[in-house]
Amino acid sequence: MTAVIVIVIIVLALAAMTIAARRMGYSGIGGDTIVRCRAGHLFTTLWVPGASLKSVRLGMARLQYCPVGKHWTLVTPIRESELTDEERQLASQHHDVRVP
Repeated sequence: MTAVIVIVIIVLALAAMTIAARRMGYSGIGGDTIVRCRAGHLFTTLWVPGASLKSVRLGMARLQYCPVGKHWTLVTPIRESELTDEERQLASQHHDVRVP
């Protein structure tokens, strides 16, 4: 019974984090999200709070492979309101691997 309660609390916390991030303008959190690497490249990646199969989570940043610059780097999600239409289109043309 205790394990079920812990699992429910974790699931609710992750759902709350996803909702909070979306309200802050990160519309893709919980799915395909536009991210920027340290070199400034934009691409989309699957970003699920509390889960990562192809990256190392470091708070609001993740260490993962950038398919644009073809290098390992820190990436962070970008609010869509901070992007131009051209940047959104560019990011949608570059997606990292779906499965690790």
